[in-house]
Amino acid sequence: MGREVAVDLDAYVAEHEPQWRRLEQLTRGRQLTVAEVDELVALYQRTATHLSVVRSRSPDPALVARLTTLVLAARSRLTTGPRSSWRALGQFVATGFPQAVLRAAPWWGAVAVAFCALTGFLMWWVAGNPDSARALIGDRAAAELAESSFAGYYTRYAAPNFAAQLSTHNAWLAAQCLAAGILVVPVLYLLWVNALNIGVTGGVMISYDRADVFFGLITPHGLLELTGVFVAAGVGLRIGGAWLAPPAGASRSRAVADAGLSGVGVALGLVPVFAVAALIEAFVTPAPLPTWLRVAVGATAWLAFLGYVLVRGTRRGADRSGGGPADRSTDRAQSRPSNFS
Repeated sequence: MGREVAVDLDAYVAEHEPQWRRLEQLTRGRQLTVAEVDELVALYQRTATHLSVVRSRSPDPALVARLTTLVLAARSRLTTGPRSSWRALGQFVATGFPQAVLRAAPWWGAVAVAFCALTGFLMWWVAGNPDSARALIGDRAAAELAESSFAGYYTRYAAPNFAAQLSTHNAWLAAQCLAAGILVVPVLYLLWVNALNIGVTGGVMISYDRADVFFGLITPHGLLELTGVFVAAGVGLRIGGAWLAPPAGASRSRAVADAGLSGVGVALGLVPVFAVAALIEAFVTPAPLPTWLRVAVGATAWLAFLGYVLVRGTRRGADRSGGGPADRSTDRAQSRPSNFS
C-alpha cells in the first residue's frame, strides 16, 4: 500500500470523476432502464470503495462529504421499498423484457425458420404419402381426426377452463426449454415433438381436403403461441451456446450466468404472452366467426407483440450483444490499473 499513499489526490479524483458524475446522473429521479439499474449497482459499489480509500488516505473533508452523500443517494435509489419494486416492474415491462427478447433474436429467429421448414416438409410428406399417415396414427384415427376430432378439440372443454389449461401447458413448455437450454439436446427434442405433431396433423388434414379447416383453426392462436415457443427455445439454446462457446473475454461461468439471468426474465415475460394466446385459442379460434376475422384477431395480437419487442427493445440504445452499459463499465474498470487499489 506504500504506492497508494504517494499517489496525488488530484490524480485520483481526475481518474474517478467521470464515474462519480455518472453515478450522480443515475441517482436522480428519472426512470432508469434495466441496463442503467445494473450500471447504478456497479457504480455504487465502486464509489463506496473509493469512499473507503479516501477516508483512510486523504484528510480532505469536502471530498469525503461529497462521496458520502453520493453513496447514500445511490443506496436510497436502490432500496426505496415497494415503490421501487413497482418501478422496477414497470421498467421490466417497458424495456427489460423486450430488450432480452431482441438480444436473443438471432437464436429464436433461427429456431422459427428451422421449425417452420421441418413442419412444412412433414405436412407435404404426409399429405403426399397416405401410407405414412396409416403407419403413424392408423387409418381410423386419421379419418376421425379429419372429420371431427381436430375441430372438436377446440370445443371439448369450457372456454375459461380450456384457456387456463392451455396457458399453464405453454408456460411449462417454455420453462422446460429455458431450464434445459444448457444441455441443448432436450430443447431440440421438445421442438421436434411439437413439429412432428403439427406436421402429421396438418398433413392428414390436407390429405383429406380439410386444409381450410386446419389452417383456419390453428392460425389465429398459433401465430402468437408458436412465436412464444420459438423465443423460449431460442433463449434456452442461447444459454447452451454461452456454455459451449462463451464470448471472447468472458469466462464460461460468467457467460452462462448472464444468459441464464436474461432467460429468467424472458420466462416471466412470456407468461402473459401465453395467456393471451390461450385466450385467443379458447374464445376466438372456435367462435362462429368468419375465418378471415378470426385470423385477423390472431394476426393483430401477433403483430402487436412483435411491434412491442421491436419498438421497446430498441429504446434508449438497447445493446444487442448481451451486455449493457454496466458490463462495459465494469470491464473497463477491471482492465485499467487503479492508483489506490
